[in-house]
Amino acid sequence: MTLSKFLKNTFLVLMASLVLTACATTKKVTPGQMQGDVYTGTDTVEYLASGVPDRVFFATNESVLTTRSRDTLRKQATWLRKNSDINIVIEGHADERGTREYNLALGERRANAAKDYLMTYGISASRISVISYGKERPVDSGSNPLAWSKNRRSVTVKAN
Repeated sequence: MTLSKFLKNTFLVLMASLVLTACATTKKVTPGQMQGDVYTGTDTVEYLASGVPDRVFFATNESVLTTRSRDTLRKQATWLRKNSDINIVIEGHADERGTREYNLALGERRANAAKDYLMTYGISASRISVISYGKERPVDSGSNPLAWSKNRRSVTVKAN
């Protein structure tokens, strides 16, 4: 009798687990939009050259390059080595939060992080200019986490 009761209870626990697992919801993530608070989508990304994205994105209050940002900058460096007559400007940007002065400094740190990374791949500093626009040139004028993540960026632009 106890074995039968034990098997019955075990069966009930297994069935309840199966039902709960089947009903469990997962947080729906829009693919290619945000990872943490860093933008990973492509709708605002333009191209420096064919297959070479022109911008990289940053976390809130950060100027540290993400893995994806480093991949993009490696593509830019490869293209720039093949096109040694091209000079570039790296624009640093921030989201709308924070003071104008803070965001200008943050934008400059972001642009310099991209410049320094390109220099480690053999691009001469004399070919790279840096400018910060802070929060003055948003790519998305919204006031929400997705818009902010799109605006936290550095953009590489051909200067000639």
